[in-house]
Amino acid sequence: MRAYDNKIIFAGPVGAGKTTAIGSISDIEPVTTDATASDMTLNRKGYTTVAMDYGVLYLDDKTKVHLYGTPGRERFDFMWEILSNGGIGMILLLDNTRPNPIKDLQFFINAFKDLIKTAPLVIGVTKTDIKPTPSTETYAALLEKFEMRPPIFEIDSREKEDVKRLVLALLFSIDPGLEG
Repeated sequence: MRAYDNKIIFAGPVGAGKTTAIGSISDIEPVTTDATASDMTLNRKGYTTVAMDYGVLYLDDKTKVHLYGTPGRERFDFMWEILSNGGIGMILLLDNTRPNPIKDLQFFINAFKDLIKTAPLVIGVTKTDIKPTPSTETYAALLEKFEMRPPIFEIDSREKEDVKRLVLALLFSIDPGLEG
């Protein structure tokens, strides 16, 4: 893997944990573009990403992975295509406490369909400790209908090992011969 080719996209709805996930695994101080939340976002959190989050994960002395987090609000969807350009894969985070996380899954799969056609997808379901349903099996059954079988994990985006598991699953999807 060449260092300049290693770009992973973190996507998902507002509050799913994209900024937190990148912060928990980045080997540099993450760059964030947070602004004070307004409208319905304010009910979920005080700040929201308006352009992107950025971090770097060093796999070894020669290999680094660039981590880009997309804004979760649909009104900033113009950034999704910009940030997806050149991505080697996508990590989709879903917040199980949102009103309809299944609908969120369908929405983001459709919104990022061009990237997903050419790059692997891994799904991390957050906040399952607060709301355990839908289960990972429910998400998998829905994706199976679309002939998609991405790895799906319950994660806490604050936990480095959980986020690392997502990144490694994505990298293994690209190159099964990689060492973990």
